[in-house]
Amino acid sequence: MDQIAAEIYHWTTPHPEWHPATEWGREVGSYALICFDTVVLVDPLVPADDDPGRAGLLDELDGLAEGARALEIMVTIPYHTRSAEALYQRYAGSEPQPRLWGHKAVAKRLLDPSTELHLLVPSTPVTHEGRVLAVPYAIGNPRRYETPLWFPELRSLAFGDAVVGVDGRLRIWQPGPFSRQWYREKFLPTLLPLLELDVDHVLVTHGPPVLEGAREALREAVTSPPWDHAP
Repeated sequence: MDQIAAEIYHWTTPHPEWHPATEWGREVGSYALICFDTVVLVDPLVPADDDPGRAGLLDELDGLAEGARALEIMVTIPYHTRSAEALYQRYAGSEPQPRLWGHKAVAKRLLDPSTELHLLVPSTPVTHEGRVLAVPYAIGNPRRYETPLWFPELRSLAFGDAVVGVDGRLRIWQPGPFSRQWYREKFLPTLLPLLELDVDHVLVTHGPPVLEGAREALREAVTSPPWDHAP
């Protein structure tokens, strides 16, 4: 786990399902954010049992959780549920009690009926002790299951799959085939509210995060042609 900015930690793990021919996409990024002494895990993916890095990462996560006032686990898109439930259960028996957040479709990927899912509702802030930790946003027309997360305290915006890092730039990842008219007239307008945010960091799960000039990088992504990367 690397600290990439004040109160923002990042680690990568081999993708558990996708094995593309190129280097891009083989690693998945996960994040731990510290907001008002609350630890927020975003799309956490823990290495496999036989991975030598697993124990060290779990030790680091345990250390963050132990010193936290609260622990929130947030899933930006149901595909990224992955290790979220296992980490929820890991910390469920201790203080602080964790909360797991995501789109309602995340529930279909949970294995234990005792795992409680809190719904990310667009424009409804996630709070703790009256402080705003994250604000979910809706994107897509029709609405996608992905819910980008805005962390105002850290001026950071996290995406699941809609925005990715490619060759040092942010790109809109839109696998084909698709209607260019739909993309231009229906999908892109749903991203425009994100351009109004005072963003310092864009946190992506595919490719490197953007930590400088993030607001302009996001604007450039929205105004550039969409990007597709086939397996």
